[in-house]
Amino acid sequence: MMQTFSIRRPAVHSPHGLVAAQNRHAAEAGAAVLSRGGNAMDAAVVAALVLSTVEPWLSGIGGGGFLVHADGRTGATETLDFNVRSAAGLDPADYPLADAQAGNWFSWPSVVGDRNVSGYGAICVPGAIAGLAAALERHGSISWEEALQPAIEHAERGLEIDWFAALCIAIEAPGLARDPVLSAILLDDGHGPKAGADTRRFKPMTLKAGLLRRLAKAGARDFYEGESAALIAADLEAGGSPLRAGDLAAYEVVWAPALTGRYRDFDIAAIPGLSGGPTFFDAAQRLVDGPLSRETPPAQTALLYATAIREAYEKRLTTLGHAATPQAGCTSHVSVVDRTGTMVSLTNTLLSRFGAKVALPRTGIIMNNGMMWFDPRPGQPNAIAAGKKPLANMCPLVLSKAGRPVLSIGAAGGRTIFPTLLQLISGMADFGLSLEEVFHRPRLDASTPRIKIDARAEANVAATVAGAFPIEIVEDTLYPVNFSIPSAVMAAEGGFVGMAHPTSPWAAVVAAAA
Repeated sequence: MMQTFSIRRPAVHSPHGLVAAQNRHAAEAGAAVLSRGGNAMDAAVVAALVLSTVEPWLSGIGGGGFLVHADGRTGATETLDFNVRSAAGLDPADYPLADAQAGNWFSWPSVVGDRNVSGYGAICVPGAIAGLAAALERHGSISWEEALQPAIEHAERGLEIDWFAALCIAIEAPGLARDPVLSAILLDDGHGPKAGADTRRFKPMTLKAGLLRRLAKAGARDFYEGESAALIAADLEAGGSPLRAGDLAAYEVVWAPALTGRYRDFDIAAIPGLSGGPTFFDAAQRLVDGPLSRETPPAQTALLYATAIREAYEKRLTTLGHAATPQAGCTSHVSVVDRTGTMVSLTNTLLSRFGAKVALPRTGIIMNNGMMWFDPRPGQPNAIAAGKKPLANMCPLVLSKAGRPVLSIGAAGGRTIFPTLLQLISGMADFGLSLEEVFHRPRLDASTPRIKIDARAEANVAATVAGAFPIEIVEDTLYPVNFSIPSAVMAAEGGFVGMAHPTSPWAAVVAAAA
């Protein structure tokens, strides 16, 4: 069925700072921190922790992520890698291919029993708690205990069930029902919860609230080496995971200089190494080298986008990974700017919806399925291996001009992330569109075998792209999610402006109070 309505979301302006996130509760919690005098990193960490509770199908403390920090006064940028890592004792032979089909760079073969996708065998060491605590310690101004309080309050109050939450849970209900702990947390007698006429509260997340309270008192390292770690490790081993207490204790985050590049008038800071950053720059350079200009018609622009993205993806999936070079090694995004102009771009993920579809019995943590990010084919640059970080799709960015940050941007959506960011940034840099205009501009996605074209695009876009690639015309629907879900904050005359994804019902930009 074709959508016959259009959706507009206005930009939000503020001179005091903004938080853009995929959930209004997270954005509100982060903005409240700014209003109390907190800085961009304080707000980003608080928002990310709240997201792990109010939207548990996308990100959480059982996952990992990346962030970019840009100082509004000095322009200095720095990145933090807190992505997931495979178990030191993992045996790649435990992930045999399901059939003899070798797959290719674009379509990986499946593993027997989908062991790398769901269940305890799919779990990697989560880095979220270590990363958020390290970020706060280095660039924040509030305590770890204070940062956890909004997430604790939401966990104790319980997951808010409206029509959208009911939809997100119902989509995955059969898989959730296979894990008794996850089923008890999210389902009603094994079935997806139904939304009433009015928004209501679902059952409190008692186990998670207890864990967060313990971490607030004992500190973040308790997750990796203390009482919390002992509970987590015991549950993982009992469930059949190769992860052990030593894997948790050995986990460390990585601070590093940003991977930098330039697109038109913007200097761009991205995550180095095993992220979407290198591929973003690869595709962006292909656009710079091509005939794209402000005079390029929409159909030809779409073809240039599709070609740059497809060629960059081929290079990405055939050459990048932990074994390729000696580089160090479903999702939520938060973009924040404070009153000083300091910006944070933070992406956190469980990978798939509800990650491995496993919640640990004694802590209630919904765990990631990080093994899915490894190429299951042996001998590949990103092949399954022990004690390694996989090649991640997350791509938080901060763009600067004249040595000062002007745009914090990122997105959720797996392989669709960097293609979306490339088109948004190109819309502003190449065509002079405003942040609000570019967020409503029809996009394409070239991260699947068939190029997906937004049905709202100009009539000749599909025909032009189809001359070079197989295409599929799709709607920008809530499910399936055909295009990624971006959020951004930007310096503007008189302060700042922010945008959240127009068709996402929970996404929001919230301004800090004076």
